[in-house]
Amino acid sequence: MKTFSRDLAKALARASRAFPSVVLTGPRRAGKTYLLRKAFPRAAYRLLEDPDTLARVRADPRGFLDELRPPVILDEIQNAPELLPYIRTRIDAHPRQCGRWLITGSQDFALMQGVTESMSGRAAVFQLLPLSAHEIGSWDLLKGGFPEVWQRPRAAQDWFRSYLQTYLERDVRAVTAVRDLGTFRTFLALLASRNGQMLNKTDMAAPLGVSVPTLTQWISVLETTGLVLIVRPFYENFGKRLVKTPRVYLADTGLLCHLLGLSTHEELERSPFIGSVFEAFLALEIVKEQINRGAAREIYFFRDEQGLEVDFVVPKRGEVHFIEAKWSKTVTPRDARAVETLLAVSRSKTARGFVVHRGGTSMQTLVPGVKAQSIEQFVGV
Repeated sequence: MKTFSRDLAKALARASRAFPSVVLTGPRRAGKTYLLRKAFPRAAYRLLEDPDTLARVRADPRGFLDELRPPVILDEIQNAPELLPYIRTRIDAHPRQCGRWLITGSQDFALMQGVTESMSGRAAVFQLLPLSAHEIGSWDLLKGGFPEVWQRPRAAQDWFRSYLQTYLERDVRAVTAVRDLGTFRTFLALLASRNGQMLNKTDMAAPLGVSVPTLTQWISVLETTGLVLIVRPFYENFGKRLVKTPRVYLADTGLLCHLLGLSTHEELERSPFIGSVFEAFLALEIVKEQINRGAAREIYFFRDEQGLEVDFVVPKRGEVHFIEAKWSKTVTPRDARAVETLLAVSRSKTARGFVVHRGGTSMQTLVPGVKAQSIEQFVGV
């Protein structure tokens, strides 16, 4: 079975030499367990979803930890958050011993609440998303980035269906009390159809028959469990009145296509959603590159009330990149107009512009300051 090297491994190794604990969060099936076990092969391993293990933890958490010989991987810690105060005590007793507690969790909200309360300053926290195109060495909008889909591509649709069912039954109900899972599933499909659009909660709540506060809670669940990416507006003062509503993207294009009912490349090519799927892919690749090198997640979009709009604004190593996504093999200076206009009014002396497209055109300057770049060049495959 095909395996993948993860770019985040370097940042994890670096952190394990500086912190007593390393915490790895992220959506289910992104590859957290595989990454930690490969990066730290000598570490002991305990799965905190195992009923026998959980019974031992709840009966005697101190005794459970006393039996371990760190370094140890504690997998799915959200099932046993009561362990965190005891781990903190052990860390405080030996604060200079680094890389002893390697912890994973799938539900960011529950896990991070425990980390904040119990292990502040004692743990380096990272997030692992599904595979990036750089890690795969290729890209496919229908497959997305979950490792198991790339390992068993013929079973992709069955995998996505099963993933959604598991997500609804386990993660959603564990984080919040959703009474009607059928309506929540309809909500996911509606959200997929509005991928990349402004998040108009009132407009979305009406066809679902739910209140805006309920919809707000549902979106929070999706964000905290890693199923959506919220992209907020860029607020640099350009002397313009700016739109303040965020955009929302499904956090995996394979899952997005499944929710849209797209299962073949022919269907995807003909779909009116192809542009927004490509835009989501580009947004996710930007975020994956950032967090895989241990940097902060920073991605925005720009839109003013006069209609000037640029898909993404990305601070990167002292520069600001204005990026437009185009699902086309042919790009022209016309495609660079919005980026060119924004560059002209930007106060940043280090701003650069790009039009990222599906390939077929080598790197070239469309207008001063704005280059065309194929998606392969952009993601490094």
